[in-house]
Amino acid sequence: MDRIAEFLFETMLLKRVRRTGYQFLGPGKESVAEHTFGVMCIAWTLARLTPEADEGRLLAMCLVHDLPEARMGDLNYVQKKYVTADEKMAVAHMTRGLPFGPDIQVLLDEFNARESVEAQLAHDADQLAFLLDLKSLSDMGYAAPDKWADHVKNRLQTAAGIKLSESIAKTEWDSWWLKLFIDSDGKEK
Repeated sequence: MDRIAEFLFETMLLKRVRRTGYQFLGPGKESVAEHTFGVMCIAWTLARLTPEADEGRLLAMCLVHDLPEARMGDLNYVQKKYVTADEKMAVAHMTRGLPFGPDIQVLLDEFNARESVEAQLAHDADQLAFLLDLKSLSDMGYAAPDKWADHVKNRLQTAAGIKLSESIAKTEWDSWWLKLFIDSDGKEK
């Protein structure tokens, strides 16, 4: 159990590991743990839109997809041009001695291969989380996110992910909240 406790302490570091891509957007910040929560919510939704997907496998894959960043940090696209992280080694060291360590490696291998419907949905969930952030920032008046949205949309692989991205693009980030105060005729409730 001590090794499992160590692993759990390590996973909690993801609350403090900042995602680095936001430095190119100006505003916005997010920890890897915050990102993972968003990806999990999106994946749960995508599982309901894709009945053939194994929901449990999809959610497990999304839960572990960024675990190696507890050891490697979050490398953005610019950094990846100059730095090569050894994810296999990070995962091997992170999971050494864990009774479920091989399960984590299998899920990450599947995620990285992008061949199964669950892996494709997991990747889409990862991209849709970013797309939601970009849309929110754009709706708040920041210009930089608009430049990136099409690049993110082009990475989507599944019909459900593409359809959801279209809805995200036409929905204002705070529309759910405004509905509490304004009726469909535009009058205050």
